[in-house]
Amino acid sequence: MKITEFMQRHYRHFNAATVVDAAKAYNDLLESGGKMFMTLAGAMSTAELGLSLAEMIRQNKVHAICCTGANLEEDIFNLVAHTHYRRVPHYRDLTPADEQKLLDGHLNRVTDTCIPEEEAMRKIEHKVLDYWMAADARGQRYFPHEFMYKLIRDGVLVEDYEIDPVDSWLVAASEKNLPIFVPGWEDSTLGNIFAAHVIAGDVKNVHTVRTGIEYMIELARWYTWTTQRKKVREEADSIADIENLPDVPDPLSMEAVEEGPGSPVGFFQIGGGIAGDFPICVVPMIHQDLRLECPVWAYFCQISDSTTSYGSYSGAIPNEKITWGKLAIDTPKFVIESDATIVAPLIFAHLLGW
Repeated sequence: MKITEFMQRHYRHFNAATVVDAAKAYNDLLESGGKMFMTLAGAMSTAELGLSLAEMIRQNKVHAICCTGANLEEDIFNLVAHTHYRRVPHYRDLTPADEQKLLDGHLNRVTDTCIPEEEAMRKIEHKVLDYWMAADARGQRYFPHEFMYKLIRDGVLVEDYEIDPVDSWLVAASEKNLPIFVPGWEDSTLGNIFAAHVIAGDVKNVHTVRTGIEYMIELARWYTWTTQRKKVREEADSIADIENLPDVPDPLSMEAVEEGPGSPVGFFQIGGGIAGDFPICVVPMIHQDLRLECPVWAYFCQISDSTTSYGSYSGAIPNEKITWGKLAIDTPKFVIESDATIVAPLIFAHLLGW
């Protein structure tokens, strides 16, 4: 029995039924010509979500991603250091002394998985530092994901691959030139490392790596372009000199000229935090702050173990987002209260027909 068939036979009620309903509505959006925006919080890359997400990207079932800096880097860490990772299935039994031993062994624990500092973090640091310094010397500025794309496209990591690159979602994204948005990148290992190299003087300009506010501006351009197809002047601070990046015009200029219908965009949120909070706000920002016409998100699904609570954004029910101008009364809305490492691959399998 295929995974999809199993789900349709056994996932009939309660939380399980929501999983199937959300997958079907996701597919309905795509079949109607819509696009899907996906957010990755937590440690989904270390959980190796790329095993299913990479194929979702290749089959054009994901059209943009917003992720934490950790998820951006941890997919590439796994790509080059997989055999050096250590799994600790008894992590709940670890004592403080046990944790200290892991630290002494340069192993940083994420639940039951330890990321090797030297083989993963330092290996990528040595590679990307050359790109940071080169851009800095030329007075160029790029986003965090663009530096990762360059590492992959230039082939400087190929000899270090320890998994099949077909299982890396970042490799798939680079091949598709998928738009990626990484709010709060400075709250990541590579973000900390970049700050250290600025302090040390290896990188002179802290703005060599573009971050938060500029990502929101790019997201506003992407969302308006995707949903309304407006062609306008190019942004002054262009990133067009990066290889293979599309020349996406700035749709927020008042010089906009209509170029046909756009596509509705759905919002598929894995976890909570900044990866979800940051991008969903682009709709009310465009509409309320820029005073421009803007459709709300056409679909919403969140997989989270954050139960409905008072004052918690991650625990807020979708209807609350109506009051903020993010969703409409008739937007398909789903909340799956479960472990995303279990549920997300199942939904992806359903969409991929596995």
